[in-house]
Amino acid sequence: MTGNNDGHYQKQTVLIVDDEPANLQLLSNQLREEYLVLVAKSGQQALHRLETNNIDLVLLDIVMPDMDGYEVIYAIKENPKFKNIPVIFISSRTESEEEIKGLRLGAVDYIGKPFQPAIVQARVRTHMALKRRTELLDKISHVDGLTELDNRRRFDERLEYEWNRARRNGSPLSVIMIDVDFFKRFNDSLGHIAGDNCLRKVARVLESLVQRSTDEVARYGGEEFAIIAPEVDLEGISVLAKRCVTEVNDLHYPHPDSDVSAYVSISVGAATVMNISPEANARELVAAADQQLYQAKQRGRNQSCTILLNS
Repeated sequence: MTGNNDGHYQKQTVLIVDDEPANLQLLSNQLREEYLVLVAKSGQQALHRLETNNIDLVLLDIVMPDMDGYEVIYAIKENPKFKNIPVIFISSRTESEEEIKGLRLGAVDYIGKPFQPAIVQARVRTHMALKRRTELLDKISHVDGLTELDNRRRFDERLEYEWNRARRNGSPLSVIMIDVDFFKRFNDSLGHIAGDNCLRKVARVLESLVQRSTDEVARYGGEEFAIIAPEVDLEGISVLAKRCVTEVNDLHYPHPDSDVSAYVSISVGAATVMNISPEANARELVAAADQQLYQAKQRGRNQSCTILLNS
């Protein structure tokens, strides 16, 4: 979680997952003064909390109905968005085999029941401090320094994850490729500082259009951007692609040397895949969107083109 404007850290958020109300209450009372506390009474509810909140650490019971703690941590660690969130198991299963299993699945700690709340608090504090340092390193390796969007490396990781998920679930997956029109001319006319400001403004527009936590917007390289939109069909991605073009136009950011507009504009290519075959590759979807981007440029730029890809 990021710091606020006065340089102080905001409270980090702990998610407590346990089907026993008494345990939820005891741990919440112990941690609430130092952290924002959310609770979940089941594994499915925990995964929903992760999707809809910025969780910094998970305290996870193992023995729960329907979906046990091992299944929950597997789902957490499989998802690139959540895999770096520290998970501490709290369980009445104190056998060494259970602890080893939990640690192998990715837990950072294992606390047996009955637990001492002060011990839990101390362990949480330690792993929160480690998480802050990990986040700084992760930001360096996965965030674009200019636009503060995710970078190409993060995009590739998310694409692979969403591709595999869409193949398992039989759900659609869409990708958008975006290029700022005549950006080299913009840089040549106004200089690189103005060019950097232009890219930041375009990044903020694209970021504002991607509202779902499952979506991904990234700086793909140079003046290129990319969006991953899971479970969005051809009609939906066509609408989003057109909105990208319109919203950047509405910036009215002057471009002194564009052939298509007095303002900065973008060309957009989008592709959707349905019912992904086992032999298909995620790069095919990017290539299809890239080909549509080329078509948009060929047709005069400042527009979008979309295609349904048969995998």
